[in-house]
Amino acid sequence: MAPRFLTLADVTEVLNISAAQAYALVRSGDLPAIQIGGRLQWRVEAQELERYIERMYAQTRARIETEAAQEADSR
Repeated sequence: MAPRFLTLADVTEVLNISAAQAYALVRSGDLPAIQIGGRLQWRVEAQELERYIERMYAQTRARIETEAAQEADSR
């Protein structure tokens, strides 16, 4: 069974980003997370990470479609 919660190190590995980028995603609220324990370590629910990835796919598709439409209009 896969773990329910991931560390920021896990997030950096999955997304192939730096620790600073993962931290920024969490601090900005783009990637929902919780802080636990006495040291307030960040944890990201695996489902939230998957939702984030899906949102990024959708945003990328929308941007590409918009750019393609603008390019077609300019011809």
